[in-house]
Amino acid sequence: MEETVIAMEALDAEIARTEKAPKQIEMSANGVSVWFGKRKVLENVNIDFPKKTVTALIGPSGCGKSTFLRTLNRLHELIPGAALAGEVLYEGDDIYRQDVDPVHIRLAIGMVFQKPNPFPSMTIRGNVLSGLKLSGLKRKDHDELVEQTLISAGLWKEVKDRLNAPAGDLSGGQQQRLVIARALAVNPHVLLMDEPCSALDPASTLKIEETIRELSKDITIIIVTHNMQQAVRVSDYTAFFLAEENQPGFVVEQGLTTEIFGNPRDNRTLDYVNGRFG
Repeated sequence: MEETVIAMEALDAEIARTEKAPKQIEMSANGVSVWFGKRKVLENVNIDFPKKTVTALIGPSGCGKSTFLRTLNRLHELIPGAALAGEVLYEGDDIYRQDVDPVHIRLAIGMVFQKPNPFPSMTIRGNVLSGLKLSGLKRKDHDELVEQTLISAGLWKEVKDRLNAPAGDLSGGQQQRLVIARALAVNPHVLLMDEPCSALDPASTLKIEETIRELSKDITIIIVTHNMQQAVRVSDYTAFFLAEENQPGFVVEQGLTTEIFGNPRDNRTLDYVNGRFG
């Protein structure tokens, strides 16, 4: 495999964005280990997620990145045989406490999946508002909410004259931004994104990345990506996951994206970000 070249000017541009004053921590994973039945898939993951930043989770396929992402809003527990040890703290409280409502957690910590999943026969407007209906949240200003969330998702200008058209009429990139708008409509504090651009063309990917950067001014974003250049472009922080032979996944190192890509401490990280494996 040819080495992935990370342009130095891109890294230089990131320095101004990532070298900020210390931020308040929005979420933390403390000693998180994960099982599917008897098979352990993640071992002792410890990561802090600062408020209003983007953290990229990178690493080869099968190292547990997406599994870890699903632990952050209690989707993992919906899988039969799944188990978890450790703590996932959101605003200082463990989201897995028995008295915590998982529905409330999934509203505060939204999720955007790899493939766009709008309701194709439902209108664009109906898709945006569907999260409110499913969650039972009450909002009177529906028109304003639709406009605001579509603006935030970078889609308003493209669809404002056809809000009553079926969502299935949109392109793949537009559908993904519609899904982001749907997630934003319930006012989450955190947005989890599992390879949101993997099925999209370069132009659509660029628009999603612009949306991510804009959204991070107001909410915390955690994104799984296999695209190293994308991680550099959109994230403030990066965590590198790895699963060695017949062993559960773990975090090799984490830190500012500029450091992980420009001066990693571990040679395995250096090899991965330069495309030598994975």
